[in-house]
Amino acid sequence: MHETQFLRRKQAAQYLLSKFGFGAARSLAKGATTGDTPEFHKAGRLVLYTKEALDKWALSKISGPKKSSSDKAA
Repeated sequence: MHETQFLRRKQAAQYLLSKFGFGAARSLAKGATTGDTPEFHKAGRLVLYTKEALDKWALSKISGPKKSSSDKAA
């Protein structure tokens, strides 16, 4: 049986940084108010993320391959 593991915001930021090379707790906090954040759950005042939601969000932020910084977004 697969148990869902929840990460608090600081742990989620550390996970993103170690796996994808970007992510900050402050960015996740701001994104929770602007809507630019991974899907999250609440436990009282605590914001909780799953690794699956973090992976999906991070991959959506990464562009495809480029040959120049002036390449237009797809």
